[in-house]
Amino acid sequence: MEEVIKVDSLIKKYDSSFSLGPVNIAFPKGFSTALIGANGAGKTTLMDIICGITAKTDGEISYFGTAGDADDGDTKERIGYCASQGMFPAGWKINDVALSMSLAFERFDKERFFALLAGMDVPADKYKRKSLSQLSDGMRMRVSLASAFARDTDLLVLDEPGASLDPLMRDRLCERFRDYIDSGNGKKSIIFSTHNIADMENSADYAVIMDNGEVTEQGFTEDLKDKYIIISAEPDRKDELSGLMLTCSCSASMLSGLALCENKEKLMALGAVTERPTLSQLSVELLKLAEKRRMSKEAQK
Repeated sequence: MEEVIKVDSLIKKYDSSFSLGPVNIAFPKGFSTALIGANGAGKTTLMDIICGITAKTDGEISYFGTAGDADDGDTKERIGYCASQGMFPAGWKINDVALSMSLAFERFDKERFFALLAGMDVPADKYKRKSLSQLSDGMRMRVSLASAFARDTDLLVLDEPGASLDPLMRDRLCERFRDYIDSGNGKKSIIFSTHNIADMENSADYAVIMDNGEVTEQGFTEDLKDKYIIISAEPDRKDELSGLMLTCSCSASMLSGLALCENKEKLMALGAVTERPTLSQLSVELLKLAEKRRMSKEAQK
């Protein structure tokens, strides 16, 4: 697999309350990768380090097949970044955004920027007198996304791009993701973070699950769906089934959870109903599994 970004033994230490890593990820070239995890899992920290916004404590990052720095001229031009909030000063207007991006990046297309805004239902003439602080969270995110998509890049790094968008706009964003990937003929890639994959599942070719600063699972989404299965059964089957399940939730009416696909026949023989997971289902269960393992480790200390 050819990678667009390779992260080796990356560590970021803040204080005793949180540290990132060591993280090892090879982000596949020509695909869209979703960083999935709860708030505080380390997704933003990882993306900020990749984009040179935050300094790492240790480890190496390779960009487009070469070890280097995100601030290198060519690398900087090839990566489009969009923060989850505070991308531009609150007092700026949309024209200020266009001017600053034109000055910062040679391959920023101002006309395309305004065309993208119009396509995202952000009429520049209506907002040209308003500062970004006067716009809604969703409108500010659309401005930030347009500024990233208006550049001629090989990689987009987008932090929670769908969090403040309405369902229709998230759907349009997914379409734009696919258009961007397809336009590169295998050379353009996307890394985006989310704590709720449900509305953007079709945009994720590859998934990286993060918990408490660590990568707990990663792989192409179809491979992960083949690796695991979702289980449901009558609650009185708990004692028989729980030993084969990675996660297990039991109510008065149903037993459910996650298991390895390799145990499918054994589970079915014990009365379980199995199904292939959606990425959303898989993400939730894998995050439960990561939390379970983390709490077990902490209890042993």
